[in-house]
Amino acid sequence: MKILISFFILSFSTITAQQIDYNTAKGFVVEGYDVVSYFTNQAPLKGDRKYTTTYNGANFKFASQDHLDLFNANPEKYIPQYGGYCAYAVALASKKADVNPKTFEIRDDKLYLFYNAFGNNTLKKWIKKDAKVLQQKADKNWEEIKTK
Repeated sequence: MKILISFFILSFSTITAQQIDYNTAKGFVVEGYDVVSYFTNQAPLKGDRKYTTTYNGANFKFASQDHLDLFNANPEKYIPQYGGYCAYAVALASKKADVNPKTFEIRDDKLYLFYNAFGNNTLKKWIKKDAKVLQQKADKNWEEIKTK
């Protein structure tokens, strides 16, 4: 019995330790903006409480039933990179920083979000400093900080 309990505790801690830390300001990923809308409208739309789901422990809102259905069919396609934290901060400093949901880039069919406030638009810096190189750095850094 002790072995079974130990196995259960080890399995549970492994599962919870692997869960990604999503930026859930206002209780939802991307502050409740519809992640599908970035791809289908090329502009972010605010989600509606009528159309919500939970994926990988994080809450998502959508502007319509169609968008909710698209997300449910392939969530990994629409989830923002780096848990919805600022891509530039993850790349440059291995830090999680809040974002402005209206400051984004779709690159290689993936959604990247950026901090943009007080005259500091990190999307512009991301592009100026070679987004491809920063993307590779962010991918590496994210592996180290995604569960912290």
